[in-house]
Amino acid sequence: RDEVIRYVQGKYGHDRVAQIITFGKLQARAALRDVGRVLGMPYTQVDRICKLVPVNPTDPVSLPEAIAGEPLLQEMRDQDGRVAHLLDIGTKLEGLYRHASTHAAGVVIADRPLVELVPLYRDPRSVMSATQFNMKWVEAAGLVKFDFLGLKTLTVLRHAVDIIREAQGVEIDLATLPLDDPDTFAMLARGETVGVFQLEGAGMRDMMRQMRADSFEDIIATVALYRPGPMDNIPRYISVKHGREAPDYLHPRLEKILKETFGIMIYQEQVMQIAQELSGYSLGRADLLRRAMGKKIKEEMDAQRKDFVDGAVARGVDAHKASEIFEQVAKFAGYGFNKSHAAAYALIAWQTAWLKANFPVAFLAASMTCDIHDTGKLGLFRQEAERTRINILPPDINKSGADFRVEAEEDGQLAIRYALSALKNVGAQAVRDLVAARDREGAFRDIGDFARRLDARAVNRRQMESLIRAGAFDALEANRALLFHGIDAILRFATEAAGERESGQANLFGGDARASSVPLAARADWSATERLQHEFEAVGFYLSAHPLDAYAASLKRLGAIRAADLRAHLAAGGGGRLKLAGVIGARHERTTSRGSRMAHLSVSDSSGQFDVTAFSEILASARELLENSAPLLFTVEARLEEDVPRLTLIEVESLDKAAARATAGLRIVLDSEAPLAALRSLLAEQRRGRGRIVIVARTGGREIEATLPDSYVLSPTLVAAARAVPGILAAEEM
Repeated sequence: RDEVIRYVQGKYGHDRVAQIITFGKLQARAALRDVGRVLGMPYTQVDRICKLVPVNPTDPVSLPEAIAGEPLLQEMRDQDGRVAHLLDIGTKLEGLYRHASTHAAGVVIADRPLVELVPLYRDPRSVMSATQFNMKWVEAAGLVKFDFLGLKTLTVLRHAVDIIREAQGVEIDLATLPLDDPDTFAMLARGETVGVFQLEGAGMRDMMRQMRADSFEDIIATVALYRPGPMDNIPRYISVKHGREAPDYLHPRLEKILKETFGIMIYQEQVMQIAQELSGYSLGRADLLRRAMGKKIKEEMDAQRKDFVDGAVARGVDAHKASEIFEQVAKFAGYGFNKSHAAAYALIAWQTAWLKANFPVAFLAASMTCDIHDTGKLGLFRQEAERTRINILPPDINKSGADFRVEAEEDGQLAIRYALSALKNVGAQAVRDLVAARDREGAFRDIGDFARRLDARAVNRRQMESLIRAGAFDALEANRALLFHGIDAILRFATEAAGERESGQANLFGGDARASSVPLAARADWSATERLQHEFEAVGFYLSAHPLDAYAASLKRLGAIRAADLRAHLAAGGGGRLKLAGVIGARHERTTSRGSRMAHLSVSDSSGQFDVTAFSEILASARELLENSAPLLFTVEARLEEDVPRLTLIEVESLDKAAARATAGLRIVLDSEAPLAALRSLLAEQRRGRGRIVIVARTGGREIEATLPDSYVLSPTLVAAARAVPGILAAEEM
């Protein structure tokens, strides 16, 4: 985008090209955050209040509307004077201008120096001037406004092509891709569109499954139809396409215009063609008609109706029929889409779909690289990799780079190596320095070698914490707890080694003058549960395993359905009340037309993802549970709508509690007294449950069983922790 803008400046003159100013207004959440900061209120309290205010970019909810629709906000206001003060000042400030910025894509180009036409403004963050008139007024001032739209997807495509060339030795020319690839159409018909430009939303996936597109024109129509307004025509488009309904062309002379879209007006160009064909409009007049219909100005529409009908009658069309067609055209034109725009978007959608269908590993690696700092998107891509059986290899200090890479495994299968700079708190520059050191002197041999070659100024404590938590050093030292608690020693060793290099001591006798290993105090490794939790904190989701893996036996006893089996279960008539378990990955709240609150929850288990809708009553009673990342058991009302599972939340509880109820007992096997002290400490906090514990002691060639007198809360977390105690041979659920 910047290259194109520089080209335009060079061609027309730097003094004739400018960006367009925008004025940022204080919306509800921003007003509350600013006021809360000035009032000195705790960030966590203000953040909790802000999260109760719905976010709707297309139709922003005002603060008074948010308060009226959220009982919890009202309760907080009534019980805490500071919250009432915050809401009162926030309401007064909402809507005021907060700052000036520049339009994301808008650029004006003039035929003379802009200072002769409009006042200019210089954003300190930009080298390019901006008009002081916003986008509404620059056109009134006589300037032409252009949109230079920058799409991240173009970068994804370029990355994918580069990865395919480097990893697979195949050269791809995106400009010459076939538009009739059967594998791509088959993938779209299955709704497998995660990462595909314009087609990856849940609603769009449903539409693709129903449409079963078999031509590029279908992709263009999809891009144009899937918006408020035209969406009403989607069922008819699909029905006519598959022969379930007959097309209606309004008039025989319009068939050639509407045939490609099965009798449905989708594009603005069709409005113009209809006016030309039916009423004899010139192309220029037809464009004025299109604009008039879009603005819906009554006087102008009345004049256009007369011209349209008179022109149609003069060309042999019945006046009543012409008026009827005008009504239909006018109804559509308000939300018609420009076909040339839809076709350009459809081409990019096709290119991404083609790469995903034919080179899925490279495409996924490129997509993850372009969303490297978006944990939510990376989590979705990870689930997509699991679904398509693409291995994502863990971060490795000796194999990972700053970006996601494609790597061949021992069996020859291609896999994706996780990027180090995708980890939280690990900067791209630090990773580039690490990779440069590795490329220059070879792989790191052990943690001492890493510390010796480490630039302590480039890698700090927080970065080391994330690298260790994510398992990036596992190839050098498998005990993550040992490294984590030895970070200070590692960094100190690195600093001293750097000092020796600078003083020349390191190379005085052809090698290091210091000990080769970092002195680390012995420490037991983290349990499997702890490792997963630390990994989650560093990566943002569960990479090597899923927290629900530990609950497999409990979920079976609870009768929970796996996400991967949900659609098949419902298709076989298994609707009604179901239990599912998972971890909430994303939560979006909004206010319904009736003024109540509802939330859409995106939940994952170890087999995939499912979406749950929670209405106001359950949302209010279970908000605390729904706001954390702990595993939960959901009871839902489930049904299948057009092959899409629809789940409504009825009840939710902690999976630990539900699993503890379902576990009757635990059998612990040991062959010495060594683990008893640790086991006693572990069980001390788990009394007053329902489960019993049997200790099996192996001694002298015999087994002695003893049932403990107390009852315990036997959660999977406790079972995993018991298995991790040194000296315990087995911990099995009964």
